[in-house]
Amino acid sequence: MLLAAVAVIFDGFDNQLLGFAIPALVKDWHIARSAFSIVVALGFVGMAIGSALAGRIGDTLGRITGLAVSVLTFGVATCATALAQGIPALAALRFLAGAGIGGALPNATTLSGEFTPVSRRAMAVTMTILCVPVGGMLGGVAAAGILPALGWRTLFVVGGAGPILFALLLPLLIPESPRFLARRPDRRPELERVVVRLGGAAGPGTLFQDRAEQRTESASLWSGLLGPGFTRDTLSLWLCFFCSLLTVNMAFSWLPSMLAAEGRSLADSSAGLTYYNVGGIAGILVCGGFITLRGSRGPMMLCALGASASAVALGLFPALPVAAMGIHGFFVNAVQSTVFTLSNHIYTTRVRASGAAFALSVGRLGSLVAAFSGAPLVQSGRAAFLDALAVAMFGAFLALGLIRNHIPAPQSGPPRP
Repeated sequence: MLLAAVAVIFDGFDNQLLGFAIPALVKDWHIARSAFSIVVALGFVGMAIGSALAGRIGDTLGRITGLAVSVLTFGVATCATALAQGIPALAALRFLAGAGIGGALPNATTLSGEFTPVSRRAMAVTMTILCVPVGGMLGGVAAAGILPALGWRTLFVVGGAGPILFALLLPLLIPESPRFLARRPDRRPELERVVVRLGGAAGPGTLFQDRAEQRTESASLWSGLLGPGFTRDTLSLWLCFFCSLLTVNMAFSWLPSMLAAEGRSLADSSAGLTYYNVGGIAGILVCGGFITLRGSRGPMMLCALGASASAVALGLFPALPVAAMGIHGFFVNAVQSTVFTLSNHIYTTRVRASGAAFALSVGRLGSLVAAFSGAPLVQSGRAAFLDALAVAMFGAFLALGLIRNHIPAPQSGPPRP
């Protein structure tokens, strides 16, 4: 779980680097902020494609393979971004980085959840997703120190070097998910090694069964996502991903620019996103804890409503300090991160990585909307920018209300294996 979380930290770090760098790039290249809309958009297109591809890799070749390929892809592309000389090269490299960034989360969260007893799966996945804003927070700290002193090119080199090394070591450090291997008879020797490593016994006569999965599994991917009993939840989950990722990526990509447009310094503009991520870490912990104790419906819907209300309040009171962005970050990240936990609960083992990946791909369409609407909203002013976020999070609130198969409150008795 710790190593999967490290992969997600790198994911969160690299995902937000462009948002930190745009104000510096505007000054360096002497171009309008709106010119970066296509760069941001292509990054989200890459994330959508990468999510779908890596999810299928995870469900066919293994969670580790999907995760390692994703991390290596965004590490190499991020490093290469330091060599970009204009918008076309920056856009192409951001597309490649996005493909890797989009593919890491579904496999990391699936891996974490499948190594954990079902009774603790919600918290395991939540703690893994927690590392997205941790990575963003570290990115903000790095940007505040590196951008004024060493420039944006050094920032991208720093952001890409760590993931490259980690991806090369990843297959040597983490064993494959035993729940995945139990469905692959050709990989039985690998499964036996993992079980022994975990302290169990395995021999020629051992029968392996995923006792955590008590639902009937579908024969195909699409029936597992949109078949009887899944259609309403899948479509509602997709809407929630769309709205929450629109909101969070609007902040990641354009919040520093909005603050800079208000006349804030480069350091303060980066600090706003850092506070947003710090608040997000607290929100994920609080919401994840309540989900473990109370189930997912109430805590997630309450946080979605809080995200909408806090965005309206921040727009109405522009004199609030930059640190107040952490309040909105608290609620938004609480929803956007724990929705992965909900996805892990809704789908069966056979399609779990793909279920999360396709939901994330749909969510990236919301990110694409954020890419093109961000610059005009920044130009329209603080109130317009934050009101758009309020509307999106109210949409997430409605979507969560439509989902039937929420994580239930824990029952008394021994935990399920």
